[in-house]
Amino acid sequence: MAAHAPVLEVHDVSKSFGAVAAVQGVSFPLFSGEAHALVGENGAGKSTIVKMLAGVHRPDTGTLRVNGADVDFAGPADAKAAGIAVIYQEPTLFPDLSVAENIAMGNQPLTRLHRVDRRAMNAAAERLFARLGVHLDPTRPARGLSIADQQLVEIAKALSSEARILVMDEPTAALSGVEVERLFSVVRSLRDEGAAIMFISHRFEEVTALCERVTIMRDGRHVCTEPVAGLSVDDMIRRMVGRDLSALFPKQDVPPGDVVLEVDGLSREGVFKDISFSVRAGEIVALAGLVGAGRSEVMQAVFGVDRYDAGSVRFLGRRLKPGSPRAAMTAGMALVPEDRRQQGLVMELSIERNVTLPRARKLARLGLLWSTTERAEAYKWTQRLQTKLGRLTDAVGTLSGGNQQKVVLAKWLSTAPKLLIVDEPTRGIDVGTKAEVHRLMSSLAAEGMAVVMVSSELPEVLGMADRVVVLREGRVAAQLTRAEATEESIMYAAVA
Repeated sequence: MAAHAPVLEVHDVSKSFGAVAAVQGVSFPLFSGEAHALVGENGAGKSTIVKMLAGVHRPDTGTLRVNGADVDFAGPADAKAAGIAVIYQEPTLFPDLSVAENIAMGNQPLTRLHRVDRRAMNAAAERLFARLGVHLDPTRPARGLSIADQQLVEIAKALSSEARILVMDEPTAALSGVEVERLFSVVRSLRDEGAAIMFISHRFEEVTALCERVTIMRDGRHVCTEPVAGLSVDDMIRRMVGRDLSALFPKQDVPPGDVVLEVDGLSREGVFKDISFSVRAGEIVALAGLVGAGRSEVMQAVFGVDRYDAGSVRFLGRRLKPGSPRAAMTAGMALVPEDRRQQGLVMELSIERNVTLPRARKLARLGLLWSTTERAEAYKWTQRLQTKLGRLTDAVGTLSGGNQQKVVLAKWLSTAPKLLIVDEPTRGIDVGTKAEVHRLMSSLAAEGMAVVMVSSELPEVLGMADRVVVLREGRVAAQLTRAEATEESIMYAAVA
């Protein structure tokens, strides 16, 4: 049960970056013994709030209070000293250090000779894992840990510093259902011990399953803070986006044209075997299945990122050279990868440079790429995709996750592809941006583009696909028409 006095107060805080007002006059309390959700569209200001609590940014105006006292964090160390720990979507462990060394970083126990007491350090890590109810070897290197286990190490690190306020920023985005439930079990136990949990997520089922209260933000402003039990998912969506989203899946019925892609007997030892399917112009074909079924691996092989051992890929009637992304791009393919930060963007480069990278040679004149040409091209596509940004010259890493996804889409759509492969197109982005991405995919198909969509979200598959290819353990388990595809038929094919 929440205590009477809040352990943390965000009071009328504002933060701007140049001309962009990221947060404007936001206030809400956080109590010990509660899990409190913070939700909003990408660009609503959630990440800025998190970074202020982490000591990365200082508010321009307003106050942060911890246990009733005003605080002014000069850096992350001050936030940590105040008992605040932030667990990000992508953990930041030192891969070559052991699990115990990562947990004890900056606070290692010492022997009488002032050397690191490894026995005590490992024993302390074991006690923390026992408290969390998980089994991890403290002596193993952090390299190779799953994202789920890395996050558990981050939680153990927070407990080792006696943090009483845990801010969890999209912690489940890359986790399977089993891993999510294990994480939630740990979070509930910490909440029951009196910790205050701030939980940021785009998944409403997680908000309703874990949190007692929710704060909703829109366009950098506070909309409401209310008990979760009093709000339906539709209520939360309406307050997040300021409108009803009845058309989350605006699929247009388009008669399919000629065959654009033919995959025949594609095999790669130990990964997938005898994969065959086709895609026609104007058609959206979804690859569905459980995590590990080989969906992404198949499409990476089709695009030439990975080689295959047998089979063939024919594109517009011609056999495509295997293992050559350049050949795929030249022929008219585009691949929007699942991991936009690692594979889709160069985070240090500007927005305009990222958009024009695949076409830099074509846009150049006399071997030079003029900034005016680059900017005009980037402006055209970011406008079409309604990308929220400050300046085109800003680093793409300054954008929210949903707007980064739009830049990846702009980058590839500028090449005018005949086939667009999108791997998890809406993972980690808010419901409003999801609707925009779905609308874009539908309009591209209506214009005659062939689309292959890899997705783990069944509502997205059912709402957007003309046909569904279900993979199970690296093989095609079923091919379903739109009329045949239901949650039951897809899941039966994926697991039976």
